[in-house]
Amino acid sequence: MTRRTAHLAVYDTYADWETGHTTAHLAQNGFTVRTVGPTTAPVTSMGGLTVRPDLPLAELRPEDSALLILPGAALWDSGDTLAPFARTARTFLDAGVPVAAICGATAGLAREGLLDERAHTSAVSFYLAATGYAGGAHYTEADAVTDGDLITAGPTEPVAFAREVFARLGVYDEKKLDAWYRLFHDSDPSAYEVLQG
Repeated sequence: MTRRTAHLAVYDTYADWETGHTTAHLAQNGFTVRTVGPTTAPVTSMGGLTVRPDLPLAELRPEDSALLILPGAALWDSGDTLAPFARTARTFLDAGVPVAAICGATAGLAREGLLDERAHTSAVSFYLAATGYAGGAHYTEADAVTDGDLITAGPTEPVAFAREVFARLGVYDEKKLDAWYRLFHDSDPSAYEVLQG
């Protein structure tokens, strides 16, 4: 396995629409996307899609990955079922491997203490404040935020989330990244030509 592999966490109730732009365009640009579940037993997304994970979380190692993507899920706010994924995010960040968390996954990272000293965003500040975390002073009102190896975004910003991932991994140069965002976020048809160039 190479460092051109991105790992997408999948678990019951995961928000399948939040990471589609990210995974699709990584796959189109030379990355392999592999799914990681609690086990290899099938999981069902919030949209009713059934996915059989490629590998169990226990087998995921930062040295085999370019990125860990954590989508939101109802389970992030209903107990500790997904806490092992937040602990794995800590392992990735400690190893210098990027982690991208969107929606409810940001609350999981807050509970793990990973947002206490890093700039971050989420759905709204009081959503994270309800976790009791100590990072409120680092909350940023933005579509998506990158602080070193950590990317965060709120649930309504899958395109901005993808843009931050692409920037961090160097998927597009600056000009093409801007065009990609203008095309998929702003529906700017003039951006298409830049992407094809």
